[in-house]
Amino acid sequence: MNFTQLPGRVRWFAGIAAAVLLLSVGVAVGVLVPILRAPSDESVDAGYARDMSLHHGQAVEMSMIAFRRADSAVVRTVGYDMAATQQWQIGAMQTWLVQWDLLPTGTRPPMAWMPGGSRALLPDGRMPGMASPEDLTSLKQATGKDFDILWCQLMLRHHLGGIHMSEIAAVQAAEGHVRETAGKILRSQQSDIELLRDILTKLGGKPLS
Repeated sequence: MNFTQLPGRVRWFAGIAAAVLLLSVGVAVGVLVPILRAPSDESVDAGYARDMSLHHGQAVEMSMIAFRRADSAVVRTVGYDMAATQQWQIGAMQTWLVQWDLLPTGTRPPMAWMPGGSRALLPDGRMPGMASPEDLTSLKQATGKDFDILWCQLMLRHHLGGIHMSEIAAVQAAEGHVRETAGKILRSQQSDIELLRDILTKLGGKPLS
């Protein structure tokens, strides 16, 4: 017996059952396909999201100190802008990890997703450019113009150290929106670098060696 030979009410229930089945399959595909296609735990995308979040986190910390304590209005404004921008970017990157069903931290060393990246870590395991605990203590204890100069020095070194992660992710990440964001961060930090150098020169300071 084919479908058209079934009684009307039976055909109606059969049609509803078929529709529910198709809907269920569609939902399952909609949920599973993105998960199956999501970047892996060891991917460039996941490594970049994790490491840049950590790198940005310290920049936000230092920038908020500048916003509260800098002697120069220019440094206070730049500090606030950097903190706001990088905190937003951290939120975006952490959202990616949630969407990919990945933990915010991985088991691999920082920068291991980059070609030769983990070998570039500092002896104490810090990523390039990141301030040491002693640097942060000095920043918190500095005042006036000395604070402004030290903040610019530390933030300039921070940007120069971390910019290579965005250069790699902008080319090698699998997800288009990750490549796009990495490119935006790269351009933004290149602009920040020029601005920090200009402010530092006007304050009579020099970049750290």
